[in-house]
This record gives sequence, C-alpha cells and structure tokens, in this order.
Amino acid sequence: MLSLHTNAAALSAQNSISRTQMSLSTSQTRLSTGFRVNSAMDDAAGLQIATRLKAQSSGMAMAMRNTQNSISMLQTAEGAFDEVTTMLTRMKDLATQAADASSTAKDQAALQSEFDALGSELNNVMKNTTFGGAKLMDGGTLSASMTFQIGATKAETMSIDLSAAMTTLTGAGGLGGVSARYAAGGAAVGSEISDGTDGTASASNAAGQTAANATIDTISTAIDLVGGVRSSLGAAANRLDHVYNNLSNISTNTKAATGRIMDTDFASESSNMTSSQMLLQAGTAMLKQSNSTSSLVMSLLQ
Repeated sequence: MLSLHTNAAALSAQNSISRTQMSLSTSQTRLSTGFRVNSAMDDAAGLQIATRLKAQSSGMAMAMRNTQNSISMLQTAEGAFDEVTTMLTRMKDLATQAADASSTAKDQAALQSEFDALGSELNNVMKNTTFGGAKLMDGGTLSASMTFQIGATKAETMSIDLSAAMTTLTGAGGLGGVSARYAAGGAAVGSEISDGTDGTASASNAAGQTAANATIDTISTAIDLVGGVRSSLGAAANRLDHVYNNLSNISTNTKAATGRIMDTDFASESSNMTSSQMLLQAGTAMLKQSNSTSSLVMSLLQ
C-alpha cells in the first residue's frame, strides 16, 4: 500500500538498522574489553557461575601463599633443630671424653667450659628463634597446636599439634636435663659433665667421670626427642607441599573454566562484527531507497 503517512519499508529498514547497531556495539565492546560477559545482561547465569569460580580461584591463590609461608616457617624451625642436634652431638662427645679415666680433673674443667657454652647456645636457639617476629621453639608457635588454612573454604584446614612433644623436649627429661646453662639465668637444672653442681671440675676426676657417664644417656634421650620433633616437622612440610601442588592443579583448571565463560572468542567475535558492519551498510542503503517511495504517490496525482 502506498501511503504518505506510513512508510512501512522505511520503518522495517530502521528497525533492522537498530538491531544491527546493537549487535555491532556488543561485538565492539567484547573485542575492546576482551570479555564476552561485560554485564549480567550478556549472560546472567554465566556471570553467576564465573563469579563463584573467581572467588574460589582467589581463595585458592591465597591458600597457596599460605602453604608456602607455612613451609618456610616449618623449615626455619627444622633448621634450628638441626643446629640443636649438632650441638647435642658435640656435647655428647664431650661427656664421653670426660667419662674416660684418661681425663684428668683439669681436662674435665676444660671440657665443662665448652659444654656450658653449648648449653647457653641451646638456650639462645630454642628461646630466640623467630619467624615473622614471633617465637617458634620453646614457648613459641610450635609449643601450641597449629592450624593452617589450606583452602578457600572454612573446612579446608590442616592441624598439627606438637605441644606435647615440645613440652617433653624442653623439660627436665629433655634439653632441660642436659645442661644447667639451658635454663634461663643459669639456674641449677640438669646435669653437668663434672660434679653436677657449679660447672667446675671436682678435685678428683672420679666424681666427674660418674656425672659425665650419666650425662651421656641424658643427651642421647634429648637427641632422640629432637629427632622426633624434626620428623614431625618434615612430615608436615611434605604434606603442605602436596597441598600446594594440588591447589595449583585445581586453580589452573578453575581459571580455565572461568575463561571459557568470561573471555571473548576473538575469531568468532571479529566475524560477528564484520557481519554487523556489512548489514549496517546494507540497511542504510535500503533506508535511503525506501525514503524515495513517497515520490511514487506524487506521480499518481499528476
């Protein structure tokens, strides 16, 4: 129908151009941002899923950093215990030497001097080793139950309790019984390799031999206790290492899933943009043609 008031062809062309412009704008936005989903209108369900996956990925990334920090803390403690073991081994050698009949009272005094120095250093290592400003060993982090956050959810935790082992290690049956110098202030706690009183050799080497002989087993017990704690620390660090590897695998696949939902497929979107540009050009040309239709009405009136 020819009409001056209603140009159906022009209206149809305008409607087509409007839709094409929206499609072209969407393609240009996706290509410029790199995201297929830029608002909930683009993919409401996909945005919800991707947001949840992003939150999980972010939490796992932090958990991975947690595991690395925790491993570093445990390795710091294990390294300190390695030095403690070295010192205890030397102290055991000194006690063994002092327990021999060939060691005179003066020899025992010299051995006692080194023994005491090592006992003081045991105190220093056990009570002053820190990680991040917090004490680790005697009276520190290891002396209480530890809980590590190893995942993005509340339930993903890992607990290690070395408090009982640390109490035994630092008590009279462990390091506290090795040397009086281990106790703060040099209190008379533990054994000596001479006469067991003031850290000096007795007039007779016989008394020193007896004390030194008894100290050998005390130190051996302490070495075993340190080894037990080190073993637990190593096992915990290995477990955290496996946790890290598993988190890395989960995080990689979660990020890939998020990308499949959110990221723009540039090959497909470039094709869509080219198609929309061509349709827009064709629609504009047809609109120009449809606007000339009203002139046909005038030809009928001539």
